[in-house]
Amino acid sequence: MSELFNEVDEELRRERLKKLWDKYSLYIIAAAVLVIVGVGAWRGYEYYAAKQAAEAGAAFAAAAELAEQNKHAEAEAAFDKIAASAPSGYRMLARLRAAAEVATRDPGLAVKRYDEIAADRRLPAPYRDLASIRAAGLVMDTANYNDLVQRLEPIATADSAFRHTARELLALSAWRANNVAATRQWIDKITTDAETPGSLRSRADVLQALLPPAATKS
Repeated sequence: MSELFNEVDEELRRERLKKLWDKYSLYIIAAAVLVIVGVGAWRGYEYYAAKQAAEAGAAFAAAAELAEQNKHAEAEAAFDKIAASAPSGYRMLARLRAAAEVATRDPGLAVKRYDEIAADRRLPAPYRDLASIRAAGLVMDTANYNDLVQRLEPIATADSAFRHTARELLALSAWRANNVAATRQWIDKITTDAETPGSLRSRADVLQALLPPAATKS
């Protein structure tokens, strides 16, 4: 008797499944097709992205090799091409390298390029900050202290990856301007930062020794 009931239950289950299939089969098939197409599209995108990255990496290495060979004009053109068409990471790096190649023939134009990178809010902050550092280094001998402050003070904050270099450049600019108070201010920020590299700390000590003795309270 139990076997008969089992057969009836099985028949009922099959009947229910058949009704569900008849009702929803088109939706099930469509969903399966969408999954297959989606997986295929994602795999295709991964392949395309990997191919693009590999090509950009090879082009970047070739451009860097031209720079090593002092073929600066060719390297500049190669980096500019990468900056115009490569994936985003390589584009950012190529813009910085192209500006560096420009600096070998036209420092003023290189500063302009670095300033454009520093002002591009689409880029991550470290790239913009590095561009500001590079531009400041190029104008260091001609710009006044206030100009350097405008360029570098936002980068000299405690959370900036390039704060050490920014502070050193600001200290040197203040010293050249005979601004003793500002020089001491930046040296103090350098020496009190536990993460300041040892070599930079040593240079700050040398600069400190060049300053006149601090006034003492009577």
